[in-house]
Amino acid sequence: MAVVKELLRAEANGSVSFGDYTLATKSKVEDFKHGEDVLKVKTFQEITRLEKNGMVLYESVPGTSVTDFTELDNGMKFKVEGPTDASITLGLADDTEYKVSVNGVSTGSVTSKMGGKVSLSVELAGAGEVEVMVKKA
Repeated sequence: MAVVKELLRAEANGSVSFGDYTLATKSKVEDFKHGEDVLKVKTFQEITRLEKNGMVLYESVPGTSVTDFTELDNGMKFKVEGPTDASITLGLADDTEYKVSVNGVSTGSVTSKMGGKVSLSVELAGAGEVEVMVKKA
């Protein structure tokens, strides 16, 4: 299991890792400095949510653990793990089409709405860690 026991940590490669889906009660880390940004994470069995400067970057239902979360100029990439399949919402650019791949296999494209939200489902049950890439089409 790749749960992040610190709840939120900066990695040497510039990415962040966060979330512990094994927690029975909600836990959070606030005011976490990462470069020029301030991050906040809330996590437990039911939900994992990462905010940057007050805006949602990542939210999963149920809770997940995320490693190597990296924002790219044209999207984001991360590895995610959880005990069951998860619905994930990402905060990206407004009204933009994105191609999604899971473990290197294209799962199609999605278009963000006003507010830049993109929703996708990821099959996690029994899969271990899954790599997700979301890039502008």
